[in-house]
Amino acid sequence: MGSCPGPGGSHMPRSGWAREPWPLSLCVRSLCSATGEATTAGKGGGPGPTLGRAPSCPHLLPDQGPLTMDKGEEDDDEEAWLQLRPVEPLPSQCCGSGCSPCVFDLYQRDLASWEAARASKDRSLLSGEETQSCPSKLSPETFLAFCISATDRLTKDTYLVRFALPGNSRLGLWPGQHLILRGIVDGLEIQRAYTPISPANAKGYFEVLIKCYQTGLMSQYVESWKAGDTAFWRGPFGGFFYKPNQENSLEQLPWSYRDKTHFGRLGQDLIEELVGSCRRKPFALVCGSAEFTKDVAGYLLSAGLAEDSYFLF
Repeated sequence: MGSCPGPGGSHMPRSGWAREPWPLSLCVRSLCSATGEATTAGKGGGPGPTLGRAPSCPHLLPDQGPLTMDKGEEDDDEEAWLQLRPVEPLPSQCCGSGCSPCVFDLYQRDLASWEAARASKDRSLLSGEETQSCPSKLSPETFLAFCISATDRLTKDTYLVRFALPGNSRLGLWPGQHLILRGIVDGLEIQRAYTPISPANAKGYFEVLIKCYQTGLMSQYVESWKAGDTAFWRGPFGGFFYKPNQENSLEQLPWSYRDKTHFGRLGQDLIEELVGSCRRKPFALVCGSAEFTKDVAGYLLSAGLAEDSYFLF
């Protein structure tokens, strides 16, 4: 599009599709004012002079056809769409815990939405902005803002952080599920997985215990927190929920676990059977009461394992 002369002969700069073009009547009046010609009937009632071609006003070109964007505006429009294109995540933005959807899954979803919106030139098809206020429900796909109500430094490198929930609402996580925290350090976006430690029935808040490391990027972000700050979380993640006594038969377990899972009390015979079924020397991890770990350690030694082939928690 060219530039239309405004009142007094001034010119309107080029504009994109976001702005309305000057009205045709205004262009005609302005052009005639600048050339001394009249657009109305002469004094004798006859027709006034015919307007000639005016290169500065594209509305008056009879052979131009429908209005279209010129090359410059097409470039501007293309640049605007490219600025809206989703940015591919960096490896640091993936927490590596197997979340579904992963940050790369979300990128592919947003990229598909952007391509569809660009093809149809309809920006309403693009995803909306993230919520900036305390939400009422978690989302595994979108980071939501949570206000930090308190931070408590338990040790020199461990922090207990409390986040506010609206009203008396609950976080709604099952034991075994976790959330993803997003942080930005020196312009680099990072994401890490954390498990809230607050009771499942806690109302109006949830708490996270975070250990910081001297060279950790997320640790720098967490150590900068203070009450009143905002942090962004998404979730929950984790498909294996813990419920007391929920598994009491092999049929309820995945196929890959059935041959390796035994129900009942651990004893010498079962330990020897398990150790003997291993194709190569196993390494056993034992966790339980002091009496339990002592008994199992004895069973493992009797089954032929050396002391460096098991670990007692």
